[in-house]
Amino acid sequence: MAIRKIMKHPNEVLETPCKTVTEFDRQLAVLLDDMHETMIEADGVGIAAPQVGVSLRVAIVDFQEGQEPIEMINPELALFEGKETDIEGCLSFPGIFGEVERHGRIKIKAQERDGSWYELEAEGYEARAILHEMDHLDGVLFTSKIEKYVTQEELDELIRQQEEEDSL
Repeated sequence: MAIRKIMKHPNEVLETPCKTVTEFDRQLAVLLDDMHETMIEADGVGIAAPQVGVSLRVAIVDFQEGQEPIEMINPELALFEGKETDIEGCLSFPGIFGEVERHGRIKIKAQERDGSWYELEAEGYEARAILHEMDHLDGVLFTSKIEKYVTQEELDELIRQQEEEDSL
């Protein structure tokens, strides 16, 4: 496995719709492994192939809460419900955070690294992370969806308040 360079905005690959994966081979497995390693190194929750310069419909989300990483190849949104607004950031936009509205509950259909199909339901934070990465595969950047930008100081204060509430 190798750490790959994360593409920062502006970069054309980030705004270009990705190609469908048709070959489920060793090269795809290496890409997935490298992407996961790169995401962990960058302290991210998700990463999409265009963020490492590869224009393929491949993304990973990893909440590192005892769950396996979610590898999504050729993902499709099958169901969506509700709306929620929360703060997002992106590895391709270091230091930029903003409030983004997304569906609160989703169901996706995607392929595994061996080409087999699976379905997955998610809600809240997990749904948000999956949708953020799926947007990357369509060349859609989260900055185009930001309703209100949030400074690092505001984000730090919100995290501090949440940690206080959680400790009560």
